Amino acid sequence: MDVKALVSQMTLEEKAGLCSGLDFWHTKPVERLGVPSVMVSDGPHGLRKQDEKVDHLGVNESIKAVCMPAACATAASFDRALIGRMGEAIGESCQHEKLGVVLGPAVNIKRSPLCGRNFEYFSEDPYLAGEMSAAYIGGVQSKNVGTSIKHFAANNQEHRRMSSSSNADERTLREIYFPAFEISVRKSQPWTVMCSYNRLNGVYASENPWLLTDVLRKEWGFEGYVMSDWGAVSDRVAGVAAGLDLEMPSSGGLNDRKIVAAVKAGTLDEKIVDQACERILNINYRYLENAKPETPWDQEADHQLSARIAEECMVLLKNEGALPLNKADKAVFIGEFAARPRFQGGGSSHINSFKTTSALQAAEAQGLPVTYVQGYSAARDEATDEMIAGAVEAARAARVAVVFAGLPDAYESEGYDRSHMAMPACQNRLIEAVAEANPNTVVVLHNGSPVEMPWLGRVKAVLEAYLGGQAVGIATVNLLYGDANPCGHLPETFPVKLSDNPSYLYYGGEGNEADYREGVFVGYRYYDKKEMEVLFPFGHGLSYTTFACSNLRLSGDKITDQDTLTATVAVKNTGGRAGKTVVQLYVGDRESTVLRPVRELKGFEKVELQPGESRDVTFTLDKRSFAYWNTAIHDWHVETGAFTIEVGQSSRDIEVSAEVTVESTVELPRRYTADSIFMDVMADPRAARAIEPMLATIQKAFAPNAEASDTAQEAVSADMGMAMMRYMPLRGLLSFAPDKITDDTMEELLKALNG
Repeated sequence: MDVKALVSQMTLEEKAGLCSGLDFWHTKPVERLGVPSVMVSDGPHGLRKQDEKVDHLGVNESIKAVCMPAACATAASFDRALIGRMGEAIGESCQHEKLGVVLGPAVNIKRSPLCGRNFEYFSEDPYLAGEMSAAYIGGVQSKNVGTSIKHFAANNQEHRRMSSSSNADERTLREIYFPAFEISVRKSQPWTVMCSYNRLNGVYASENPWLLTDVLRKEWGFEGYVMSDWGAVSDRVAGVAAGLDLEMPSSGGLNDRKIVAAVKAGTLDEKIVDQACERILNINYRYLENAKPETPWDQEADHQLSARIAEECMVLLKNEGALPLNKADKAVFIGEFAARPRFQGGGSSHINSFKTTSALQAAEAQGLPVTYVQGYSAARDEATDEMIAGAVEAARAARVAVVFAGLPDAYESEGYDRSHMAMPACQNRLIEAVAEANPNTVVVLHNGSPVEMPWLGRVKAVLEAYLGGQAVGIATVNLLYGDANPCGHLPETFPVKLSDNPSYLYYGGEGNEADYREGVFVGYRYYDKKEMEVLFPFGHGLSYTTFACSNLRLSGDKITDQDTLTATVAVKNTGGRAGKTVVQLYVGDRESTVLRPVRELKGFEKVELQPGESRDVTFTLDKRSFAYWNTAIHDWHVETGAFTIEVGQSSRDIEVSAEVTVESTVELPRRYTADSIFMDVMADPRAARAIEPMLATIQKAFAPNAEASDTAQEAVSADMGMAMMRYMPLRGLLSFAPDKITDDTMEELLKALNG
């Protein structure tokens, strides 16, 4: 299809109309020219397709579909191929249902455990989030269905999300909140990008030209169209000019008329409107020309796929020999989630599952000797004395008690944030009572983000199931009884308590201002820098076997920032059964002039090994692996110096390390003034050479007087004198060495320093 020629035939009114939705879920057709409408649908872990009585947040029913594990779970897999396969299945379902774009993945960073939508986001780490997102996008789009990566950018809270301003400095945005989007665009080129509701440093994302054009398109090379989040448009004309192509949903023609009026008034270039139309139609026809509605959608097969994916995602947090369970032992499943699991979050991603399989159903299907006690009511958020007494009695009668607990639907959802990090008090009370009654107590958690665990020391094992999709029960039972081996690792830190979180004092903001004062120190970057105790560290995950990393080899011990470095490590299964682990590589700057984390994730691979088997895993590191964002040059920069390469199975479980020296090929611009201090001047070899002729005069001015009394010399020591000199501005020479330094010699000195 010659889209450019097609747009040239449209009237201004038709072009303006094409830039907004027909309704909640369709782009506008141009019937006069035979341009059809295309449907988009909510995702990202399944389809929420609505045909009639549509809405955005899920009040009205959608078609029956398959709910895969949510992003909070799939990120824990650390498995690119796995999430790519999930994307393929979702792409096939979209083709079957005649959908051109699925709205996802959501890659916003988990800044705080309180964000109500954390279940839909991948990680606190931008590299992990970006790699998972790119794999998902690649899977969906391999089926000629588009994705819409969201929410660009800095949508990290639900509180006041439609009006608040996420205020973050340039470096924080570039190092923490942008990379997941950048990795996805550069590696997988999503067909569309969805801009966020919030303002970014005072400017709405929907009308931010730096965000949507300068960074997204010119710098990263994004080729598709940008759509608004539903109702995120403030000033439609400013949005078109900034690079917002499609407004969703329909504005009833109101904003279309504003576009027409602006073009006619000469305040909006019609070529920009043409460009928006071309972007939209290029994507629409990419789908239309490859549409395959005859694509089969085997929902039962996808149900089983969902179970296999969930097995790879669940994280064994603790195990003191209680797991795996013996299939011959009498067990009791306690807690409503055993029979009616919580497997997805609320809001626009909520899927009308065609079936669910609970852990109780899965155990009964295998004929396991399991009884069930409700324990609590999730809907009423209560556990009566009778419920707890019944659970205690059943626990005493069983060989092992498995408590299914977590967060009810009302605790975390799109639209509002959590107010605390605690589980329901009734569930905590239930777990403690059961653990007292049965020393072999196991807890299975269903939640979309971290929770406090006051009972952790009193239970034998904890399995984090996250929100594992509609087949979560199959996966849970397979893992509990050892038919599958746990291999998930945490994509986020579990702090001991909420107040430990780096954003604790600032999260939510004041009024419509949300200040990201913790900067780049998000998640493990903060906890590791502070050497703070955590409940479970980023990357943590146990198995029914054990693994060891050894023999870390680097391709060189000295490179430039233009070179690549390969790091190879041996990984061995040192236990008695087959299993998988996630080998994690972290990079740290040994000595930096800017504040940097102790270590940052720069590589990971999931490895499956038989007992006793060993395998080499190789990572490739480039400039970005060592760089920080330098605000003076507005670019990534590597400081010359030593860097640590660390490999392990969590950010706190580093098994082997090595060191490489990286030499920068970029000389940072330096401008010295009379206010520059000596310490900074002397740190620059070129400037130090320029000032060397005056150094003796300067040092003499600050040296203690050898002829002074002992008391006087104690008052002004040599160390004090040198410290005063290091911290003194150059202009101080006019005061401390006036006989040697004049205005003229100061001017000559500055010319030499800046020459």
